[in-house]
Amino acid sequence: MPDFEPFERVLLTIEYDGSAFYGWQRQARLRSVQEELERALARATGRETTVWGASRTDAGVNATGQRAHFHNYSTIPAEKFPFVLNTMLPPDVRVTAARVVPEWLHARFSCRGKIYTYRIHNARHASAIRRNWTTHIPVPVDEGKMQAAALRLLGTHDFGAFQASGGTAKSTIRTLYDISVTREGDDITIVVAGSAFLYNMVRILAGTLVAIGQDRLSPDALDEALATQNRLLLGMTAPASGLELTRIFYDLDGERPEKWSVNDKYIGDFPVDESAGG
Repeated sequence: MPDFEPFERVLLTIEYDGSAFYGWQRQARLRSVQEELERALARATGRETTVWGASRTDAGVNATGQRAHFHNYSTIPAEKFPFVLNTMLPPDVRVTAARVVPEWLHARFSCRGKIYTYRIHNARHASAIRRNWTTHIPVPVDEGKMQAAALRLLGTHDFGAFQASGGTAKSTIRTLYDISVTREGDDITIVVAGSAFLYNMVRILAGTLVAIGQDRLSPDALDEALATQNRLLLGMTAPASGLELTRIFYDLDGERPEKWSVNDKYIGDFPVDESAGG
């Protein structure tokens, strides 16, 4: 084998139902999304292939916009990988797009922003068909109070109070660019866009907003938590089933939104955040 083999760096967009996985990251004797992808790539290319994921989603978390890169030494064109891999992957994982990217791009460390979605089924009875991608809350929730409180979190803050134990981020400073809480019938949707997110940050945020929407917590608790980094001031960590990794952005043509906005109000150009790897 020559000292150097030419390759292309290929960036994948991946969708998966996280209910049957123990998270994204490869684990001994436990099913993971990374392992399924690497197994399919090995079959497709004829060689062991490592996949580097952008976000290490937890057990039960879903994704429609996970990203991952790998080195393609095969003759398969990048744009054909969704068709090839989807014939080899289990039905709860799909590759929806693939493109060649520069060699400097790393799926995790080159990330410039993420969007997460949290879905709540706010009805007396749980949904049978949506149980794997929503969280059921039978007690009424006021989404208007949730939205008003959520806007307090916009901007750059120390979100240390919004990190679960076990987080390994070197810094807990993060920037949130957009937060929306909307309702359609019995379904409440929280969408959060930011530079990067701490361990369980969106789930803690969702659980806290639900508590505010049920008048079990004052919106002022958000300000106090940001000021003190005291996790005990906030609500519960919402279940994983409601969380979806929706989109990940890079500094690439066709990838960057021109601006972030909140309720159609312009708040600034798309950021370049050197710490956006969490």
